[in-house]
Amino acid sequence: MAVPKKKTSNSKRDHRKAHWKRTAALQAAKALSLGKSVLSGRSNSFVYPKDEEAEEEEE
Repeated sequence: MAVPKKKTSNSKRDHRKAHWKRTAALQAAKALSLGKSVLSGRSNSFVYPKDEEAEEEEE
């Protein structure tokens, strides 16, 4: 016979939600930091091809 499961405590529920939100916030901060470094041209951890036309105009 099926038995109902025990209710999860509020603190356990809140802990799981806080962990999920903290993980998302850290990933968002890393993405923003990478985006800023790519735009400023100081990126060392992100490799992308530069436009050949842009390089010709600079010369």
